Amino acid sequence: MRGRLVIPVFAICHYLLPSPLQWIMLSGMYAFVALLTPPYANLTYQLPTAFPAEFWRPGLRVAVPLGKNVNGALRAAVLLHTNPTAQLPQGVVCKPLTWPLERVPLITDDLLELTKELARRQGCTPGHILGHILPQGLRQARVRLHYIEDGKVHILSLAHIAKASPDECTHLAQALCEGTGQLLPISTDAAEQEFCILRVNPPWPVRPAAKRQIAVLDYLFQHGSVSRRHLLHAVDQAAPALRALLATGQVALTRESDTSPQRMAAEGVDATDIQLLPPPPLSFALNDDQASALVELRAALQADKAAARLLFGVTGSGKTAVYLELAKSCLSLGKSILLLAPEVALAHKLRRDASCALPGASLFFHHGYQSANRREATFRALAERHEPCIIVGTRSALFLPVPHLGSIVLDEEHDSSFKQDESFAYQAKEVAWFRTARTKGLLVLGSATPDLKTFYAAKCGHLPLLHLPHRIKGRGLPPVELVDISTLPPGGSSTAGLLAKQSEDALRQTLARGEQAVVLLNRRGYAPLIYCLDCNHTLHCPQCEIGLTYHKGMEHLICHYCGYSRPFPSPCPKCGGTNFLPLGEGTERLAERLSVLAGSPVLRLDRDSTRRPGQMEEILASFARQEAPILVGTQMLSKGHHFPQVTLALVVDGDLGLNLPDYRAAERTFQLLVQSAGRAGRGDKPGHVLIQTRDVHHYCWQYVCKADYEGFYQVEMERRRLRRYPPFVRLALIRISYAMEEKNGVTALGELASALRKRAQELDVQLLGPAPAPLALLRGRKRFSCMMKGQDWQALRSLYFFAQSHKSSRVLRLFLDLDPVNML
Repeated sequence: MRGRLVIPVFAICHYLLPSPLQWIMLSGMYAFVALLTPPYANLTYQLPTAFPAEFWRPGLRVAVPLGKNVNGALRAAVLLHTNPTAQLPQGVVCKPLTWPLERVPLITDDLLELTKELARRQGCTPGHILGHILPQGLRQARVRLHYIEDGKVHILSLAHIAKASPDECTHLAQALCEGTGQLLPISTDAAEQEFCILRVNPPWPVRPAAKRQIAVLDYLFQHGSVSRRHLLHAVDQAAPALRALLATGQVALTRESDTSPQRMAAEGVDATDIQLLPPPPLSFALNDDQASALVELRAALQADKAAARLLFGVTGSGKTAVYLELAKSCLSLGKSILLLAPEVALAHKLRRDASCALPGASLFFHHGYQSANRREATFRALAERHEPCIIVGTRSALFLPVPHLGSIVLDEEHDSSFKQDESFAYQAKEVAWFRTARTKGLLVLGSATPDLKTFYAAKCGHLPLLHLPHRIKGRGLPPVELVDISTLPPGGSSTAGLLAKQSEDALRQTLARGEQAVVLLNRRGYAPLIYCLDCNHTLHCPQCEIGLTYHKGMEHLICHYCGYSRPFPSPCPKCGGTNFLPLGEGTERLAERLSVLAGSPVLRLDRDSTRRPGQMEEILASFARQEAPILVGTQMLSKGHHFPQVTLALVVDGDLGLNLPDYRAAERTFQLLVQSAGRAGRGDKPGHVLIQTRDVHHYCWQYVCKADYEGFYQVEMERRRLRRYPPFVRLALIRISYAMEEKNGVTALGELASALRKRAQELDVQLLGPAPAPLALLRGRKRFSCMMKGQDWQALRSLYFFAQSHKSSRVLRLFLDLDPVNML
């Protein structure tokens, strides 16, 4: 299976006897399961007769043998359904399913239906979906049967059960069904339960010759907290280096196994202290606009049908307060609510706000950066729960088994982080609608700058609109001013190369008044390019052919796409010289320059400065306490954060992203800058916004300066109508790639392109490509894109399925992205 996923209608684990292949119907009780690990196939097994038929419920995790032998390796699978008959080739005998992995299904009916729907949309198996959304521990067949008999405790492994006699299996099954037996996870060794946490920031305070220690620190910096076992496996000869780092306090160990799953899930602390977060805003009564919106939301929540609403409110209008009042209503009706944010930083803030507003409520916190143990604990706790609760998290929380789901809120619904475009593609808004539709719940989409397709649906009457047109307490939106930097040299080495004099003066005046400023530059690192002055060569990633970014604190050059890194300085790979010039600027370099301007250290908020657990909260709390006058950051600080003392928001390079090969480039720029402008003037003092640009005449700016969302919407919709882009057409990408060393890649791509063009005409689909992707080489694979435009999703999916079945796809990797948000 090279380059594609084989999707059988069903696969059969069997013994094959020599006979002609003829389809017959066999009687008995059969289980149709989905493997949770590659190849993620749908398989058919015979159910063991030791259990009653009603025990086998869809969603139950089971252990199944895989391989030619009867006692093959055991793998975890999910039971899709059972049937007294199965369609099998003549001479084939099904293997028996080995044993259940739980007594009551952890995968609820609605999650199972969601899985099947996503599998149909993406043209893959349910196992492929479940294998990517379930916590790691739930994808493994690792349990033991504990039961008490005659006053003695017996512990049996799955391997022992697989070899047990029919009578013994019946006896064990009876113990499990009656509750005298329990299925418990296998105890892991200490190294799997101890998590390594980084306690220092780069540059690392170790000797340059301590290469193993540096490797351990680099790994933790890139991957976050990991188990000690995982670290020892990932980094060669890491044990002595880890011991030394533990002794000096640069790395710490934390153990999670001594905490109950319910407590772990409910606390969700993740080695951070909620007290580190900035203090919540003071409570206040809802204004008329908020109260009116809440009345509408409550009415929709209490109606016995699925509903969706768009909460369109300017920055600082108090959308979060409406969400929290809606959460109170949900709990009072005996229903749970999901509050989702696009980023972990905003999720932490939302969780803090919910904890303060509803101090007695059961609250669960979930996001993808938590440890595997904690994510599994949250999943199990919610699967066993029957009382309503609040769940706060990022998009992955959509796949939790929420009891009595009443409402889902997507804050900052326009954010591209709500779209998953790797492993398997899904749009969080669609998943949220599917879940609320099944429970007759309420979906709330909130934003100051909604996705244009969402706002189009509202304008067409498909999505009722609730408007919050004013900031709370009657505060006005800050004035926005453009600063022309077309005459400044790009990427200069002096402060003048980063900021115009007008911007510097505004910063100095703000600091002189004792106020604070936020400065946005949506590019991390110290310099995005390193230029060799000896051979006029720009250093590139060998796997991606993308310029390496210089990170001064880490003293490394890093590829932001595949993670490749090399020490800096080190000889140029082309000429061996060591004479380099950093080009351009990132947040690290900007923070360094601004600390000189401010005369004191400034804070930086980006992915690099927040890798250490708890560091993001420390930065936000420090800035809220006014311990630093300036906060520099990427788009992480552009939305959601509330700092009353911030009176100046400065966007250093407003043109970043404006001219990308993406039909949403102008929309994303408008959203980012309007959201960034909203950070200023949120307290009692008026705010001011400066946006530096080299193209002051771009049509986008007049709408950004006025925060005129509807004006921008009208212009952008007309452009998309003329060019046939969403929402006026269905859009999808077939992403195609092959390894650099694949000799037949070009030929296979040409054959597939010819076949696709012919089939596209038959399906009335406009096909553009295959053409080299904007990032043409990534992680050692050459990449191409096929853009498909059509009037219905089924035609686009049919063209993808055709491509997948074509013979040339054996040397190609294909991936379907419906309604893409990332065109690179």
